[in-house]
Amino acid sequence: MGTLHQVTPGESVDLSQITTAGKELHDDRDKAEREFKNFRKRIAELQPAFYAEGKRKLLVVLQAMDAGGKDSTTRSVFEGVNPQGVRVISFKAPSKRELAHDYLWRVHRDVPPLGMIHVFNRSHYEDVLIVRVDELVPQEVWLPRFDQINQFEKFLTETGTTILKFYLHISKDEQKERFQSRLDEPHKHWKFSRQDLEKRKQWDQYRTAFNDVITKCSTEHAPWHVIPADQKWYRNWAVSKILCEKLEELNPQYPPDEPGLDQIVIE
Repeated sequence: MGTLHQVTPGESVDLSQITTAGKELHDDRDKAEREFKNFRKRIAELQPAFYAEGKRKLLVVLQAMDAGGKDSTTRSVFEGVNPQGVRVISFKAPSKRELAHDYLWRVHRDVPPLGMIHVFNRSHYEDVLIVRVDELVPQEVWLPRFDQINQFEKFLTETGTTILKFYLHISKDEQKERFQSRLDEPHKHWKFSRQDLEKRKQWDQYRTAFNDVITKCSTEHAPWHVIPADQKWYRNWAVSKILCEKLEELNPQYPPDEPGLDQIVIE
């Protein structure tokens, strides 16, 4: 692992050997929550400059097991940003029209334009995850996609897109608790489907598939970050810290004023 949960390119990843418990890595929850609020505030300050500058693009990719926290991470980390400059795209089962094209077609349509931050809730990686586990396509179809995805992401970065990829790493026990919470609270029933239980039976198959995704597709231009996500407070702290530091590194600047604005008086 590299800087704060970043996977080193070429590193072989075994998720069973990586902790899901952020509380083991940060011994002061109150401090972490204060820092998280500061990171979030700074993100909200930097995002308008990123939008106004209009020279670069930022793509945030979120993947996880079911109930891993993709939605709540997005809500928590991007609270307070100008929605004009941030768009969230959730990738569901492809439509008939999408299936008539190559698997990256629908993804490429939704990559960010200049000045925008796009958040992918699930992504092109579903085409080496669910299609593999559910045997929707044969191995000779999905296996070459790792290299294709790497080339696609390299193209995006070479044309001005910064990519941050987060795998929200929860334990099977934590998934059980979150599923039960959805069943126990009526206002959360909409989040639960019996199909979730079928997917839970495939935990080991998905774990193997994610191991390959993170190992094969953590590159110099688009590395993965494996975020311990059993504790939401730690997950939010880690994701916001990485995102904030990346925006600070990009250092977006507001465009220069038009000449003579200081001479204008509104009657």
